[in-house]
Amino acid sequence: MFELIKGIIEEQLAITDPDKITLNTNLRDDLDADSLDAVEIIMAVEDELDIEIPDDIAERLQTVGQIVDYLESVK
Repeated sequence: MFELIKGIIEEQLAITDPDKITLNTNLRDDLDADSLDAVEIIMAVEDELDIEIPDDIAERLQTVGQIVDYLESVK
């Protein structure tokens, strides 16, 4: 699941150094993602996995690890 999410984030944020993305990476603090970027990442994850992440949960997902943990809990 981590590799899938990492790939989505790389694509959405045009990350050229994939080593920057770890489970501890914070989307805003470490990757300079703004709120629109975060929404686009969540939408891309939803599309890729054919799921819907409730807005209240999506707003709390700040790190790559939190996204992975959430997805593993619902899949």
